Amino acid sequence: MSDETRVQDAGTADKVKLAAAIVVVIAGVAGYYVLANQATWMRWLPVLGSLVLAAVVVGFSTYGSEFRRFLELARIELRKIVWPTRQETLQTTVVVFGFVIIAGLFFWVLDLVLAWATKALTGTGG
Repeated sequence: MSDETRVQDAGTADKVKLAAAIVVVIAGVAGYYVLANQATWMRWLPVLGSLVLAAVVVGFSTYGSEFRRFLELARIELRKIVWPTRQETLQTTVVVFGFVIIAGLFFWVLDLVLAWATKALTGTGG
């Protein structure tokens, strides 16, 4: 069975866990509004607590284990990256700035030519 098939075959228990996580988050948001007379930081405690609890519930589902596996694979791939040296970065930056200046000059000259053409053809503008 491939990884994609396992995620699609999530059973009833996983669906119940996801539904429970959603209900927990909704309860946390409701707690925010129930505590309307309290200080702001106290109002946010149920929201943060519900998010943490929902993350724990989802973490024990198939979706959570697949997410952890994804993070492990992403971390492995991240180790394979070869970052450019300082000299390569500076050279690339100079080339990019050079092309930006050349493109800016090109469009400035093009604007001047088009403004001149508009004025010559219509007698207005520029």
